[in-house]
This record gives sequence, structure tokens and C-alpha cells, in this order.
Amino acid sequence: MTAFVRSYLFLRRAIGVLGILLPIVVIVGKELLEGGGLLGSLSGYYYSDLRNVFVGTLCAIGVFLIAYRGYGRVDDIAANIAAVAGIGVALFPTQPVSPTPTEHAIGIVHLVFAAIFFLTLAFFCLFLFTKNDGAPTKRKRSRNVVYRVCGIVMLACLVLIVVNGLFFSAATAALHPTLWLESLAVFAFGFAWLTKGQTLLGDQPEPQVQSQPSLA
Repeated sequence: MTAFVRSYLFLRRAIGVLGILLPIVVIVGKELLEGGGLLGSLSGYYYSDLRNVFVGTLCAIGVFLIAYRGYGRVDDIAANIAAVAGIGVALFPTQPVSPTPTEHAIGIVHLVFAAIFFLTLAFFCLFLFTKNDGAPTKRKRSRNVVYRVCGIVMLACLVLIVVNGLFFSAATAALHPTLWLESLAVFAFGFAWLTKGQTLLGDQPEPQVQSQPSLA
């Protein structure tokens, strides 16, 4: 049983670490290898020298999500949906600067997968990770706060990306808002899964009550 619990803690931690490292590695790595400044979105790094890192990390997250099993059928279905969507984001790249009709169509598929990926992960944070088995401990209540904050951050980032793309994309292009919002959403996803893996705010062992020596 202990080995079983540890394996699931490892999966959650691995998903979290990959999520947090992805924006850092591709953004910093691209600047070190190519230079040329920031790209417009995190997905745009598919067209940089960090393509394999971007695709490989998302596929690894997808594989870990497929292997993940939660506390019920809903957890498993949500994990599988997120896994397929994450792999889809990797395999169907965002459209390049001057796309052909085919690349434009693939770019739309990419956006659909990305939306499903983040919405499913936000669902994890807001509704699945916050479940309580009996009376929650103080640490569990603290973790629930982290999950809810991370879920809200992911949803807020998605809304802001859509609003910016529809109304402000030309005016804000130089600030790369989509890149930073996507990165923030991925960070929130990573922190939520690290917390679920009890790397952060892990449960503390119950103190052992020592019996008083007998005076008899």
C-alpha cells in the first residue's frame, strides 16, 4: 500500500515539475540558443530550436496523466481528457506567422486542444483536488486554498488571452501578453499538482502520545 501511495505522489510531483519547468526552459533556452527576443506565445516555441523540448514535455505530461488514477471514475475521465488534449497541443502546432490554409486549420485544432487542456486542469483544481475524505486537516484546508487559487488563475488567464486576442492584440503585441498569460497558467497548473503530490503543504505525521509511567 505504501508503494502504491508513493507511486501516485511521484506521478503528481512529476506532472507538477514538468509544468513549472516548461515555460522556463523553452523561454530561457531559446534566448540562449537563438536569441532574437521573446515569441508571441508559449506555443510559438514549437517553431524554435526548443521544439523537441516543448513537444516532449507536453507528451510526457500526457503520458503521466494517462497513468494517473484518482479517487473515482470522474477523476480518471478528466485525467484522460487532459492527457489527450495535452498531447494534441504538442502534435497540432499553433499556426506560424504566414500560415497556409492547412496550417491555419491545424492552428484552430491546436487552440481547441489548448482550451480543453487548461479547462480540464482547472476543473481538477476547483472540483476534484478539493474533495475531502471526512473532516479535512489544517494542511488539507490550506491545500484546498492553493487548488482554488490555481484554478481561478488558469481560468482568468484563458479569459484574458481571449479578450486580448479579440480586442487588443495589435496594441499589446510588443508586451507579449499571451506568452506571459500562458506561462502563468502553466505555472498555476504545476503548483497545483506539486501541492497535490504533497511537495508543498504535505500532511504532517500525527504526534505519538507517550503513555505515562505507572506509579504502581
